[in-house]
Amino acid sequence: MVATSINPIRHRAVLFDVDGVLTDTARLHAAAWRRLFDPYLAGRPPSPAEDHRPFTDDDYHHHVDGKSRIDGVLDFLRSRGIRLPRGDVEDEAGRETAHGLGGLKDGYFLAALDQHGVEVFPDAVALVESLRRHGVGTAAISASRNCGRVLERAGIAHLFGVRVDGVVADQLHLPGKPDPAVFREAARRLGVPPSRSVVVEDAEAGAAAARAGGFALVLGVARAGPPDRLLASGADAVVSSLDEVVLASPGQRRLSEVPDGIERWADLADRVRGRRPVLLLDFDGTLAPIRKDPAKVALPVRTRSALQDLVRRCPVAVISGRDLSDVRSRVRVDGVWCAGSHGFELAGPGDGSIAQEAGEAALPDLDAAEQRLTAELEPVAGALVDRKRFALAAHYRNVRPEEVDRVVSAVRRVGSELPGLRVAPGRKVVELLPDIDWHKGRAVRWLLERAGLTGTEHVPVFAGDDHTDEDALREIHDDGFGIVVLSAEHGDRLTWARCSVDGTRPLLDLLSRIAATGEQR
Repeated sequence: MVATSINPIRHRAVLFDVDGVLTDTARLHAAAWRRLFDPYLAGRPPSPAEDHRPFTDDDYHHHVDGKSRIDGVLDFLRSRGIRLPRGDVEDEAGRETAHGLGGLKDGYFLAALDQHGVEVFPDAVALVESLRRHGVGTAAISASRNCGRVLERAGIAHLFGVRVDGVVADQLHLPGKPDPAVFREAARRLGVPPSRSVVVEDAEAGAAAARAGGFALVLGVARAGPPDRLLASGADAVVSSLDEVVLASPGQRRLSEVPDGIERWADLADRVRGRRPVLLLDFDGTLAPIRKDPAKVALPVRTRSALQDLVRRCPVAVISGRDLSDVRSRVRVDGVWCAGSHGFELAGPGDGSIAQEAGEAALPDLDAAEQRLTAELEPVAGALVDRKRFALAAHYRNVRPEEVDRVVSAVRRVGSELPGLRVAPGRKVVELLPDIDWHKGRAVRWLLERAGLTGTEHVPVFAGDDHTDEDALREIHDDGFGIVVLSAEHGDRLTWARCSVDGTRPLLDLLSRIAATGEQR
């Protein structure tokens, strides 16, 4: 189950390959390679160790697409049993070295570019412009030394704050794809880690590079032909057009634009007055302060006392990523509904609990992931692998910044290799969850329906602080309202919340006002 979406809440940069993704110059490159290799192969003396058949589309995709000219020459000819010296950048075009043949190919491409011009894919431009409106950084990536010329001819150079192409790669001595170095350099220049960046690629080498680089999402573009080659190379999802890529809903706002709930209480009171509030609350970072060691997180005495007061006035539920037994032991307030493991386990105020049966099938994959990640992340100082019944969390709050991508990349790789799991980023943590259509939002709706707390006489109110809370905030956006507890760790991301509070104390004040207003029916 893979979404073809870019979420500006999680993704702060998108890196676009140029040829074949932004512009139709991939066909010019393919034609130039064919014009180079076909006569070269035909002119070589027969040899049982060499394959002199004409250059094919498969050769283009497997051996040269997305790579530098020199690597493309060497890789393709090696696949045909031919080995040439690399040569030197000063080699004359046509000389029998990788640089010489690469120079000849470059001349063919530039001639085709002058003759045919550059066609821009409108779907790509629309996506880039939309991303920029959402404040997402954009970069253009290409192995070609002619990238700048192509973007200028296409009239889209101004859409990219960063360009990392063959010229930059040579200057910095960066290895070409499938090494992720060019993508990592682009993300660095945009000031966004790979773990919060998206790569959009049409080449097998590019998809493999992005996967190896630990990028948050790898989107393949197969404008013609099956998507299998890109999926096999590491793409999370493949689209035939970038029109299929969805961005965040216009119902969301940036955290800096969300009004303070206490200051705007008069507006919020109208949504509550005459209705019975149902309070749905996240635990870590919302009711309890974040700690470096998750095991040391505790509910403050003042907060427990406030919850005990609230539960006497209206229904209250705590919904957490922790195991159900764990969150209940930390809350310890009679009459509170609890949901653990992002809603995979639910329990009412009594002793009984219900687990989502669909999540049971993922338990063997979670067991395997736990073993692999525990071993792989053991050398990473500060990394903590935390197993829950229906989730596996890798915390990197205490990991050195230069090691964070190693943690995220390991989790993503393991998650991609175990089909029963999906990756979910959070606040200084990345988790593996059962790959089913279930999350905090669905858990909230299930709980409301099971407890008979639906209908216009009730108003659901959800409060949370993390990315994982956005599913719940979105779920109750229309028939209730959400509160986001602000944190500097999330920057100015998008949210479904209607109001904000700056910490737990103002949250409890706001919840008390909500409960009191709901009593005035």
